[in-house]
Amino acid sequence: MGTKSVRLDEDTYAYIEAHKREDETFSEAVDRLTHRPSVTDLAGILDEEDVETMRDAIEMSSR
Repeated sequence: MGTKSVRLDEDTYAYIEAHKREDETFSEAVDRLTHRPSVTDLAGILDEEDVETMRDAIEMSSR
C-alpha cells in the first residue's frame, strides 16, 4: 500500500497523538479514530438484563 502526506492543524495532530496507543503507528491511530464502529464491535457491551430492558421499552413504544 502506498503512502500520502497530509497537513494537520496542530490541535488535530495533538489530539491524534494523545489518543494513539503505544503499539500502533500514527496511521493506524488515524484509521481507528476516524472509523465508526460496526455492529460487531459493539457485541457484548450490554448484559442480558440491559437487553431485556431495551426490548421491553421497544415493545412498549410500538403499542
